[in-house]
Amino acid sequence: MQYVELHCKSNFSFLTGASHPDELVERASELGYRGLALTDESSIAGVVRGHAAAKDLELQYIVGTEVHLTDAPSMVLWPSDRAAYGQMCRLISRGRMRAEKGICQLGWQDVIEFSSGLLAGLLPQAATNQLTPRTPLSRFLRTQFREVFNDSGYLLCEVHRGVDDQVHVQRLRELSIANDVPLVVGGDVHYHTADRMLMHDCLSAIQNGTNIEKAHEKRFHNSQRHLRSLKDIADLYRDIPEAIERTVEIAERCQFKLSELRYEYPEEIAPPGMSLLEHLKRLTWEGAKARWPDGVPEKVIDLLRHEIQIIQELNYEAYFLTVWDMVRFARQRNILCQGRGSAANSTVCYCLGITNVDPSQSDLLFERFVSRERDEAPDIDVDFEHQRREEVLQYLYGKYGRDRAGLTATVTTYRTKSAIRDVGKTLNISADTIDSIAKLSGSSATFLERCLEGGLDPESELGQRFVYLVTTLTGFPRHLSQHVGGMVITAGSLCELCPIENAAMEARTIIQWNKDDLDELGILKVDVLALGMLSALHRCFDLISKHHDRTLTLGTTPQGDKATYDMICKADTVGVFQIESRAQMSMLPRLQPRCYYDLVVEVAIVRPGPIQGNMVHPYLKARENPQAVVYPNEAIRGVLEKTLGVPIFQEQAMRLAVVAAGFTPGEADQLRRAMAAWRRPGLIDRFRTKLLEGMRKKNFTAAFAEHVFNQIRGFGEYGFPESHAASFALLVYASCYLKCHYPDAFCVALLNSQPMGFYAPAQLIADAQKHGVEVHGVDINLSDWESTLEPQQKAHTQQKEKGAKASHAIRLGLMTIRGLQAKTALDLIHERQAGGPYISMEDLVRRTGLGKTPLAILADANAFESLHVDRRAAVWHSLGQDHNPNQQPLFADLNETEKTPDALVPMTPMEEVHADYDMTGLSLKAHPISLVRNELQTRRCVTSKDLDHLRNGRHVRVAGLILLRQKPSTAKGIVFATMEDETGSINLVIFKAVWERFFRIARTSNAWLVDGKLENRKGVLHVVVGRITDLSQEVIGLSVCSRDFH
Repeated sequence: MQYVELHCKSNFSFLTGASHPDELVERASELGYRGLALTDESSIAGVVRGHAAAKDLELQYIVGTEVHLTDAPSMVLWPSDRAAYGQMCRLISRGRMRAEKGICQLGWQDVIEFSSGLLAGLLPQAATNQLTPRTPLSRFLRTQFREVFNDSGYLLCEVHRGVDDQVHVQRLRELSIANDVPLVVGGDVHYHTADRMLMHDCLSAIQNGTNIEKAHEKRFHNSQRHLRSLKDIADLYRDIPEAIERTVEIAERCQFKLSELRYEYPEEIAPPGMSLLEHLKRLTWEGAKARWPDGVPEKVIDLLRHEIQIIQELNYEAYFLTVWDMVRFARQRNILCQGRGSAANSTVCYCLGITNVDPSQSDLLFERFVSRERDEAPDIDVDFEHQRREEVLQYLYGKYGRDRAGLTATVTTYRTKSAIRDVGKTLNISADTIDSIAKLSGSSATFLERCLEGGLDPESELGQRFVYLVTTLTGFPRHLSQHVGGMVITAGSLCELCPIENAAMEARTIIQWNKDDLDELGILKVDVLALGMLSALHRCFDLISKHHDRTLTLGTTPQGDKATYDMICKADTVGVFQIESRAQMSMLPRLQPRCYYDLVVEVAIVRPGPIQGNMVHPYLKARENPQAVVYPNEAIRGVLEKTLGVPIFQEQAMRLAVVAAGFTPGEADQLRRAMAAWRRPGLIDRFRTKLLEGMRKKNFTAAFAEHVFNQIRGFGEYGFPESHAASFALLVYASCYLKCHYPDAFCVALLNSQPMGFYAPAQLIADAQKHGVEVHGVDINLSDWESTLEPQQKAHTQQKEKGAKASHAIRLGLMTIRGLQAKTALDLIHERQAGGPYISMEDLVRRTGLGKTPLAILADANAFESLHVDRRAAVWHSLGQDHNPNQQPLFADLNETEKTPDALVPMTPMEEVHADYDMTGLSLKAHPISLVRNELQTRRCVTSKDLDHLRNGRHVRVAGLILLRQKPSTAKGIVFATMEDETGSINLVIFKAVWERFFRIARTSNAWLVDGKLENRKGVLHVVVGRITDLSQEVIGLSVCSRDFH
């Protein structure tokens, strides 16, 4: 018997289907099915995953969907060909676009409009006793359904071993005959095997916000919604064998395959009368002349001709031009942008102004970006200022229309912690137990151990169900979100390629596929990414122009500045781009960068690839004695000399395969990809044999060949491309130069570009103060919405000694105040600009109509210092009634001297600091740890500054606020933390056993007292932690922002 399952939901019918698409496909193949249709509810979000799984199986894979209609029975739709597939996608888009995110709203008229080429299976969702020829369902089948679908319409018969199955089948057969609509078998499949029934019960409970017991009406009465054996199907439908045969008949009519999709890029980007290739060539050569005004070098001419030829052969002209147009728009609007990633390997991209790295100078490999051998679309990533990227997105929507442009989706999946919480609720486990287990999810203990520690026995019946459900649910899709910036633009209607739906953000639409789906189908996207540092750099350039009377841009920032590199070598890099992390700061004094290319290496070397490939220490050793490096031959020297014999970049690993084993550039990239995330041992072995054999023919030793292979293996998944590092290094240097020479403007730019980077505003301000920058708090008469620069009030000499130009002080903006709405603050500022400074709190309320809540927020934030009203008095004043034009104003009939009772007790320093942190996340009055320093001294705690003078290996005790926790994938369970006291920061190293022992404190407390051993390696200080004590009681109530596990 042959059978095709035509009605099957995956877990992309969110909180309904209980199996992944690939699980369903593989199970159908195991059972000997002829085919399988994936028919998720108004969605094809999971179909590409099923398509990828079915490619190597002898199973026909059909794309379909189930639609629920407001005025007609539900039905399953299957497209017969490519045109019908487009109609189905348009139908889904219609329903999704007219409703809010996550909902599809369709009626029968919509189905009629898009029915061409579609086959339909009507779902008779009615009780058995209502399946008679004289019901509305029967009339609908006989008239409307047959009229629209004719011989493409079917009646689905689905039974699941209920008590009246045979009666149900017979009634449907009679209904089918009476209305001349053929009967076909379906399974209403929700999971691939019967044991997933419990998972479906859990999903039903989650969907309905209840527990499994109370969700009984939404649960299936048995487990028969799985893919059943052919024997079971034959037995269930023994009275209607022709309905089983029709599943094959329908499958034979459904010849559409996802592989038929042909992506076409917009072509209107070229001027009238000019082809895409002609336009690309003209722009490229014009750009080349601008890049090399004294004449384009022959090497560059050769590179451009080579790249343009490949672009032409692969028909990518429109893609390059679209990205060029996007970048052109941004620059016209004065939006800072820069291309990065493998696109920086392209000299064409450099000439078009998309990237700023000259590949001809860096020996970057174009085939890392585009090659003939690689059947894969190129990927150009362009970063824009994160606060202005929306302008670029809306430009693309406006230029191409929402029917031709849409953001790529990302699939938000269940992680362990969210799975624990949702499953726990469905099993009626106490909130305290759920909370305990969820909080332990960051530990490296096994899940069973975490359950035990959290108070749930994993061996009990409840515990076993909990463990099974959490482990199964983890990784399940929860909903679609929007990609960080990947946008698909098409020549024709995008919604005929993939359905479009509304995003959560206003004025954005997304398609139902993610980037991996697009890669699988060879569909191009442009990445319109957001980068906070570009926003900060632009703001900093503007501040320097306004306050320091100097015009700077990314292109005109002075290169090779000694003071800047001195600062970098000392790891004085808080707030700068990329090299501000703990690991980077530890590397800087050892690597001692002194030029741009050193920064390229620095960016790339503190990555999993070089670390796991054991390349960091050999490189540092070679850097100490470059003359001792030995190369097997000149070809290898040509590849590795610039990194002293150690391959740091992916491009070097590829070139090694080319020069040492005779690979073509495209083959070398295929090798790299074969060893990446999609690892298949047979494929890797094939490349290994080819590489070793190629190196043997070139007279390399077997040991050296194996060594090279292992290095390339390490890069497969974790390597960092030189092109990416080269693009980032430009921003690294620019940010460091600005921090070094304009610390005042740089800090303000960072503050106004939040959220971004590793450090919270409190740490950025503390670092600026360390560099001699004066910082003043928020004030109703002196603060704008954003932080600003103003003349310094004190004569500072520290910044002059450091060569900095901190000639201005920072005034914190009203945006710093938590809970203060932007509109309220802007109204306050506009009135101040129009009517002059406020002379009292009464004056403020009278002129702005400010209510009690925002007034209290300003008072709590100590924003009335210019009025000589301290915080406690201001808070007392704010306790009056809300302002109402029909009532007496706040403070009416009170003189200023009468408003504050004499009994108000001044706030203690600790209360002041706590209030500062509560309202702004920082304090300019004192560091919280300084206020408990006397007590800490009695406990023999030393300060961060004291560590500079202590010997290596000594036991120390330190205390401070925790600013940052990091757990790199390469660190073998080691956690790195940054602690701050009143004299500076302390780097902490916490080995796995210590982290586990003190997990609760380490993961949740914002202030620690640490016992450990001081290590000083070539000027890099850190404390290896042995014990952690919770210090939060000493600074109780303090709102500290720790940026953890970025």
